[in-house]
Amino acid sequence: MTEATATPEQAQQALFNIEKLYVKDLSLEIPHAPGIFLERESPQIDLQLNTTSTPIEEGVFEVTVTVTITAKLPEKDKVMFLVEAKQAGVFQIRNIPASETEPILAVVCPNILYPYLREVVSDVVVRAGFAPVILNPINFDALYQQQKQQAPGVTH
Repeated sequence: MTEATATPEQAQQALFNIEKLYVKDLSLEIPHAPGIFLERESPQIDLQLNTTSTPIEEGVFEVTVTVTITAKLPEKDKVMFLVEAKQAGVFQIRNIPASETEPILAVVCPNILYPYLREVVSDVVVRAGFAPVILNPINFDALYQQQKQQAPGVTH
């Protein structure tokens, strides 16, 4: 049914669609290869996570979850590997109040993207010759609530 033939009630129905999921950016660095592969020490993993949402057009948004993982040998302060991955999606969100759109972009969309991001990171680390890095689940709702408390009145 096209919008032209939709009844007014159907045209105003809340709509949430996943239009496209994709790897937006992927980077792997192994600055001390091949010597780093001879190390037997377990690395210390540092993880940075960020989410962004950008309007593309009316009712269509790109949401990106970015993770940066740095694996270092603590004793030698030497980087084993560095991975940056951006998993993105295009989401159609229509006829939903603005007050509800923000939590959808900050919680629902990242929850959809994150399992794909976890797989990309694990796969690239294994293909690089290291033990897999399995990212722990993230509570995006808790992160969103924390951001709201830190910056009241500021939209993210």
